Amino acid sequence: MPIFCPRAVALAVALLPSFASATPLSLDTALQMAVQRSEATRAARAGVLSTAEASQAAAQLPDPTLRIGVDNLPVTGPDRLHTTRDSMTMKRIGISQEWLSADKRAARQAAADAAVSRETVQVQAAAAETRLQTALMYLDAFFAGEALKLATLNARHAEEELQALHARLSSAAGSSQDVLTRAGAQGITDDESADIQQQQNAALVALQRWIGVSPEALLPPGPMTLPSEEAYVVGHPTVASLQRDLDVAQQLATVTAANRKPNWTWELAYSQRTGYSDMASVGVSIPLPVAPGARQDRDTAARLALVDKAEATLAEASRVAIAEYRTLRSDADRLQQRIDRYRTGVINPATQRTAAATAAYRSNQGNLTAVFESRHAEVEVQGKLLALQRNLAKTQMQLALRPLTAEVAR
Repeated sequence: MPIFCPRAVALAVALLPSFASATPLSLDTALQMAVQRSEATRAARAGVLSTAEASQAAAQLPDPTLRIGVDNLPVTGPDRLHTTRDSMTMKRIGISQEWLSADKRAARQAAADAAVSRETVQVQAAAAETRLQTALMYLDAFFAGEALKLATLNARHAEEELQALHARLSSAAGSSQDVLTRAGAQGITDDESADIQQQQNAALVALQRWIGVSPEALLPPGPMTLPSEEAYVVGHPTVASLQRDLDVAQQLATVTAANRKPNWTWELAYSQRTGYSDMASVGVSIPLPVAPGARQDRDTAARLALVDKAEATLAEASRVAIAEYRTLRSDADRLQQRIDRYRTGVINPATQRTAAATAAYRSNQGNLTAVFESRHAEVEVQGKLLALQRNLAKTQMQLALRPLTAEVAR
């Protein structure tokens, strides 16, 4: 659906040929430029890299332990601190390894993968927020430019009217009061043009903050594909992030529950004696959970409570997203209806009034004042229509660009 006035644009482009020679920037290009230079997105990507690197070690066994020592070393008597005089003295070297079951390692890997997924969503959310803010700044700059074209057209009308009144005054067909009134009106239109120019410059500076360049001209934004309520809620950055938080909490609860079964540690050692056979030792260390109800079960219960917290937070965020979607969708539908009614009930009559007044003047059946008034009224209602179209476009942008999408993920 169009979100700008073709007739007003056509009139203004005829007045400002410099816009036609400028290199225009499209909204899609602006969004791509903004995401590419976004530092927030780069920071989020670094977070993904960090968790991805950490996840590589999640399912690995702990490092083995090298054990070196001397057993039964004399500390008194003539053999004190000698390692080769007493047959019971042994120099020992060994290695021990803590063993994690396959289930525990799988649980740890799942928790690490959930953390990577959570950081990936943060990248998507940062990119989506960058796209949305860039689009809103783009719309502000574009519609300020369209408003400036209407203001320029209005100023041209005021100048033509002033020249016509001067000509009538010279022929004694007009009054000096009409000339002074129209001169004041021209000053007002010039001031309005300067104000809109200032607004456009501010909007272009705000847009440059996101894309890094100051565009010479902006192409009209095209129609937006609006998501369904379900797609909007599921893809909402807050909901998606909290969903990943819930996944992480569930996986960590699984890891904690698996810790109720202790990890065994095996050990192999070689002992050297003087004058006697060397010896080898093999052993296993098994922790004994003497009070699981007071320790391990409490840790698991704490993790499960965090899962409940994450579920409740996600449910509340989903409700907020649903309300947000319905509000934006209602606003968009209402604005579209107002625009349709405004075109039929205001724009078309104003255009017809201008055409009728011009035709009557050319056939000497009307006066020039009626032509002036009808043209001013038409430009004024075109400006109000432009404001409605800007509001509609910004509402549609929030609906279309706030959710995370596969395109954003790339």
